[in-house]
Amino acid sequence: MDLIFVEAPWFDCNLVWATQALWLMYEYRRVARTVVEPRQAPHRMSADLDSVFCKTKEMLFIVENETLVQELHTHTHTPDANSCFCIFEAAVHMQRTIKSTMRTVICLFRNDLRLHDNEALQWAHRNSDHILPLYCFDPRHFKGTYHFGFPKTGPHRLKFLLESIEDLRQNLQKHGSNLIVRQGKPEAVVPELVKQLGTENVEALVFQTEVTQEEVDVEKKLKEKCGVKVHTVWGHTLNHVDDLPFKPHNLPDVYTQFRKRVESQDRVRQEIAMPETLRPLPPDVDPGNVPSFDDFGMPKPQAASSSVFPFPGGETTALCRLESYLWKTDNVATYKETRNGMIGSEYSTKFSPWLAHGCISPRKIYWEIKKYERERTANQSTYWVIFELLWRDYFRFVALKYGNRIFFLEGIQGKNIPWKKDMKQFEAWKEGRTGVPYVDANMRELMATGFMSNRGRQNVASFLTKDLHLDWRLGAEWFESALIDHDVCSNYGNWLYSAGLGNDPREDRKFNVVKQGLDYDSNGDYVRLWVPELSKVQGGSVHFVWTLNSAVLSHSDVSLGETYPTPLVVAPEWSRHFGRPGSSQSRGGGARGGGGRNRGRGGHGHGSEPPHKQRGIDFYFKNSNPR
Repeated sequence: MDLIFVEAPWFDCNLVWATQALWLMYEYRRVARTVVEPRQAPHRMSADLDSVFCKTKEMLFIVENETLVQELHTHTHTPDANSCFCIFEAAVHMQRTIKSTMRTVICLFRNDLRLHDNEALQWAHRNSDHILPLYCFDPRHFKGTYHFGFPKTGPHRLKFLLESIEDLRQNLQKHGSNLIVRQGKPEAVVPELVKQLGTENVEALVFQTEVTQEEVDVEKKLKEKCGVKVHTVWGHTLNHVDDLPFKPHNLPDVYTQFRKRVESQDRVRQEIAMPETLRPLPPDVDPGNVPSFDDFGMPKPQAASSSVFPFPGGETTALCRLESYLWKTDNVATYKETRNGMIGSEYSTKFSPWLAHGCISPRKIYWEIKKYERERTANQSTYWVIFELLWRDYFRFVALKYGNRIFFLEGIQGKNIPWKKDMKQFEAWKEGRTGVPYVDANMRELMATGFMSNRGRQNVASFLTKDLHLDWRLGAEWFESALIDHDVCSNYGNWLYSAGLGNDPREDRKFNVVKQGLDYDSNGDYVRLWVPELSKVQGGSVHFVWTLNSAVLSHSDVSLGETYPTPLVVAPEWSRHFGRPGSSQSRGGGARGGGGRNRGRGGHGHGSEPPHKQRGIDFYFKNSNPR
């Protein structure tokens, strides 16, 4: 290392200049790799750099950067009464030199709010001297949905998002960086930052690419307007798009075929390692504040004591949940048996909100499960978590294959179904006032918490599309607004599936919501939890409360049409289960958990209904051979 010794005779009039000089040195010391150490002697005082107060007559700068060494030599070669000014001038030249030699990569975070297994962040680190991590609160994400104008981001998801952004900022700070936060469209924010930094100093913009139209349009505008090289990465799925055994446009239209082909090659990539210390921020960039609910004109939601998802957003909590669900509780070992539960936080993984926001990587989950299988146990339950991750992959590749058709009324199958748009019925469904207790309980849970079980999502979607015959996009857009784990590909893929317009090989799949309630909430505890006006109705009969005689209703403080609504519709097949005392939850069935990624299959139940009406995912894949 080069040593520079600068005599700086002390003059009170030069205190301001010296302080400013030291401040500049302090601001850029990490960039210039500059360390300032006071030389101690009886007649000398020490310099406290952190307080930016100069009290020394002699300063020793240890500098690793040869260019900066030369700058300091040039501007401090004649120590005299103006040496403090010379130091200040040298510091200014340091600033100019740093700016002229730095290579900055702007890393735009989108739905990848994590440090681990983040290819965009790794690429930025490897190809820069400075990283500018950026998140934009895009105003388009807080406007109305396309057809029906629901808030695109409801209060529960906004809360989760704000928590995730705060956590990302803290994690970046722990690794020597920070998160730059802006409110605005990325295609407007990024060019402004490039201009501020100087186009010649910005090496590139990097971000994780998406597949649906609105997000792709933003990417196109960024490439047109940012004025620098743009590098994109693929990072949302377990299986990389480049590793599929077929081109995306040749994706099988049945999940089973996709799953078997992908599993047969077993090409899940390893996680991407992150350095302990990231490249520093470029100088002079205001980090900005994470906005509050007031900034969005939205009240902060109150925590519901009965919520099955009591966890905050962010990578830190996501990794803790993974650790807990696998290693601390061994709950993963019974996941296949418990995943259709309705009450409590432990019946399923609850990974979906973190996956939807990219707070946890699907590869992180996959490889942690593989480790668990080696060290603890490998069974149908551990496999089933991976099975669900493949469903999540599948819907993203479906969106890549079909593009905007996943949003069309006719779906990817192009069917012309005479859907209704009865907004009174829809409002009753949305608010949990259909008069069908199992449906109402699920919809009220969603309204209160932003979350709903896999089993619930399947049933309420089937009820909306197959019993009320309402436009499936009403349900899809409401889920987009309300769910904390909304993922556009999974949500719309699942709704197409429920409406019979997607990738379901069976066209007549319909859920018997009374039977489903008795199968998965046999004693009615879940209904009574979320529909308190029915709290005095005993046992499983709460699922068909409108059939109870007046004496029972009176004893239960229920007045149909007054304290609780009469059903909007009563399907003929429901009557087969009136009076049934309930059944265990040992049925199969169920699809994935989360983010709208829970398309329904139905439980394989008993009774006289045609078996295909209730075949669940366990039945459908009974001949598969889990690894």
